Amino acid sequence: MVIKALELNQFRNYEQLELSFDEGTNILYGDNAQGKTNILEAIYLSATTKSHKGSKDKDMIRFGEEEAHIRTILQKNGMEQRIDMHLRSSKTKGIAIDGGKIKKAAQLLGLLNVVFFSPEDLSIIKNGPAERRHFIDMELCQLDSFYLYNLNHYNKIVNQRNSLLKDLFINPDLKDTLSIWDSQLLSYGSKIIERRKLFIDQLNEIIYDIHRQLSGDREHIQIYYEPNVDVSEYEKKMKSRQEVDIRLKQTTVGPHRDDFSFMADHVDIRKFGSQGQQRTAALSLKLSEIELVKKITGDTPVLLLDDVLSELDSNRQNYLLNYIKDIQTIITCTGLDDFVNNRFTINKVFQIVKGTVAESN
Repeated sequence: MVIKALELNQFRNYEQLELSFDEGTNILYGDNAQGKTNILEAIYLSATTKSHKGSKDKDMIRFGEEEAHIRTILQKNGMEQRIDMHLRSSKTKGIAIDGGKIKKAAQLLGLLNVVFFSPEDLSIIKNGPAERRHFIDMELCQLDSFYLYNLNHYNKIVNQRNSLLKDLFINPDLKDTLSIWDSQLLSYGSKIIERRKLFIDQLNEIIYDIHRQLSGDREHIQIYYEPNVDVSEYEKKMKSRQEVDIRLKQTTVGPHRDDFSFMADHVDIRKFGSQGQQRTAALSLKLSEIELVKKITGDTPVLLLDDVLSELDSNRQNYLLNYIKDIQTIITCTGLDDFVNNRFTINKVFQIVKGTVAESN
């Protein structure tokens, strides 16, 4: 699978843009705040319906405009396909595949698989559990439409239950309605927990060898799933924590409080790893993500690298660049020195200045 072309209209700082990509390595370079990451965001949005930054649709529309359009042309299994995305400031986005409108985001997921790697991802190991859950959720939502369905419903119910818990302070008689939300949380939450368990098992089958090579055979990593509650104890724990939830006015049991640990030779590198160890683990995690997409879909994802090379030392740079040589990659950077120094094959180069893009040799 490769992205052939991208067209933007009134998206972020781009009034109008048309780009055609090579199936190899594509470099977008220029100073900071010129619009490089916006191009990657548009591609990610076309693949997942979401911004990697968590931005709302209205915030991605060019200032002063009411609508934005993204068109992504891809080639998959020898066939060309088109994804059109219509962002509106006051309505939900419209999505079409090959000209046919779709009603649910799940119909889009899996058509274009991407792996997005940014400097923020290098902190995924040492930062809080919310970021690790976000990583797991975004990848699983691309690979499993049932997971997306369960997660969306679960999150809505958690919000509704939390609203009810706040209302109970004023109207205690509403307490009997908690059981309605609890049964739904139990149903959707249990499915999320089981799917996350499987995902971590699948990642562990891949990450061990990648990390061993990346660390020069000095470290051996394993990821552990730390569910807030086990499925077998879920209902019992929810009931036992009900009074606590009412007092705190929030739901304290469920997969929205899960975490994941990264152990290198029995050392929890979230807490005790050096910055180098944490970055190596994060890089291993992203490369494992590529291999897992290949394994599950039978296709190679498009890799989006957002100014990551400047954050890596030369050894990790070399390993990453060597690893991705057979993958369509779109890379943003402030200069070309990293690639020249690594004698890396560059297929297309685009210079970006204040929302204008010029292809250069």
